[in-house]
Amino acid sequence: MSFLKEFREFAVKGNVVDLAVGVIIGAAFGKIVDSVVADIIMPVVGLVFGKLDFSNLYVVLGTIPPGVANNLADLKKAGVPVLAYGNFITIAVNFAILAFIIFLMVKQINRLRRTGEPAPPPAAPPEDIVLLREIRDSLKRP
Repeated sequence: MSFLKEFREFAVKGNVVDLAVGVIIGAAFGKIVDSVVADIIMPVVGLVFGKLDFSNLYVVLGTIPPGVANNLADLKKAGVPVLAYGNFITIAVNFAILAFIIFLMVKQINRLRRTGEPAPPPAAPPEDIVLLREIRDSLKRP
């Protein structure tokens, strides 16, 4: 019974719940970034570079059987070894955009934390410093 009690205490701790919420929101946010990259950014990049679609960039590593079209989907379906580097480029762009957005969010949150909290008052000097100052000031007096 002690094991279940410990597990329950662990599972309902604030940090574990916060982490779970973060993972769920992160997964949903990742889908949003995937959509932004696939539906907005990549078409613009494709327009600039001559209608280039990164998802269809590949290198065939084997021989293409007769009757199989030379496109990525058909080659994969036929079991031909294919190095699909275009998908990697798309995922790398997704990661860079996601990392940049998270950087901006953390930067904004840190800025809000700094402006929302008053500056801490300066710490009182140690007692020996106070005594030395008093001695100094008394020696200065005529």
